[in-house]
Amino acid sequence: MPVVPLPQRLPLPRLLPFALLLPLATACGGGAAGAQDSKTVTVTVGYQSKTINTVTAGTLLRSLGYFEEELAARGKKDGLTYKVKWQDYATGAPITAQMTAGKIDIGSMGDFPLLINAARGRQLGQPTRLVSVTGYNLRGGLNTVVTAPGSPLRSLADLRGKKVSTSVGSAADGTLVRALKQAGIDPERGIEKLNQQPSVGASALAGGNVDALSQFVAWPGQLAYQGKAKALYDGADLNLPTFHGVTVREKFAKERAGVLDDFLKAQRRATDSLRNRPVAAAETVAKETGLPAEVVYLYNGAHGISTFDPALRPELIAALEKDVPILKAAKLVGDVDVDSFIDPAPLRRAARTASYPKADAAKAELWLKGRATTRTFDSPKELLKAAKGAEVRAAYVPDALTGTLWFANRAVWVADGSDLRAFVTPAHAKTYIERHAGARVVSYADAVRRAS
Repeated sequence: MPVVPLPQRLPLPRLLPFALLLPLATACGGGAAGAQDSKTVTVTVGYQSKTINTVTAGTLLRSLGYFEEELAARGKKDGLTYKVKWQDYATGAPITAQMTAGKIDIGSMGDFPLLINAARGRQLGQPTRLVSVTGYNLRGGLNTVVTAPGSPLRSLADLRGKKVSTSVGSAADGTLVRALKQAGIDPERGIEKLNQQPSVGASALAGGNVDALSQFVAWPGQLAYQGKAKALYDGADLNLPTFHGVTVREKFAKERAGVLDDFLKAQRRATDSLRNRPVAAAETVAKETGLPAEVVYLYNGAHGISTFDPALRPELIAALEKDVPILKAAKLVGDVDVDSFIDPAPLRRAARTASYPKADAAKAELWLKGRATTRTFDSPKELLKAAKGAEVRAAYVPDALTGTLWFANRAVWVADGSDLRAFVTPAHAKTYIERHAGARVVSYADAVRRAS
């Protein structure tokens, strides 16, 4: 299906889209991508250090130095000197701006921004291609709607008529739009939507200026960990995959195919490192970003919300196609030919194997202070027994309905006879209680007491 060109001037929607919050003028900064003299080639990589679902193509990869190692080996063969210029951004929007200006070669971003990347690239004569995935969640658990800790809101239906902060054009906004529709609420008229960058929205929630915040990894987990928010809606309720991936300028991919292969080899090595040493990876990312390691591990840990695998899985691509209508409705893109945007060939050349096995169901996990490893448990109750009296750095439990991992002391606990179950949201707990006579909500402290 051919790509329908976007108009030169996009009609402005009711809210300035998140994808355009940072003007294209930012593309003027930095050197030319793929810059080179006769003996030196500079590769410019755009990444999002605090969007920790991209670390295998960004923060962690940079700290490990694997890309530089691969390029050094290439240089010994062809006599060239390769340099990597890393550029850190808060969102995917400025990465797209830089790529369409020819100033970034390789970038990583979420699924919704990737589609905007594809559309803007075609429109501006700098087509891009999706070449790998960083991390994903097959149910959509990477996006969460949160409220203030003392909020009376108990379910998504309670958002009718309320102020909600999100980032239009992001996967978090896509989750909000879909979830509201399922709840019978018009996402445009049923709520007052504020289009804000994540940090601004977090401040608005803390200041009582909005009733809820819909955001992507790692904002919901960070706010919950800090006691500044509680989960209202688990994106996994949509049961629709969400992911982050790597995009490359098509021209660069053709002219420097070997360099792109080196990047994907390095990404694979970084993925191996994260999967084999998840605690060490969380500590590294925390050091580089200033995020709490406990929050990083919630998403990137051994049983974290995100699964890291570069493979372009069919179910992820199918979900990407379902995202296009959401962005079209927001007037952020026209038709996007997803098939022509995806290029699996570089990954096939670079990867040793097609993909990792799919992740097993999440388990309860305990991280004790001073330990470089964690312990897993077959049930939340067993974790609580082990945590009592111990010096706990972090304890994680999977939601009994969706499997989404959450902090044990921030979860909603339900006692069902002698059994104890944890849930990310009050709505999940309510659903379980309605199906199990005698079950009731208990506090975290009471859950620990009962487990012992």
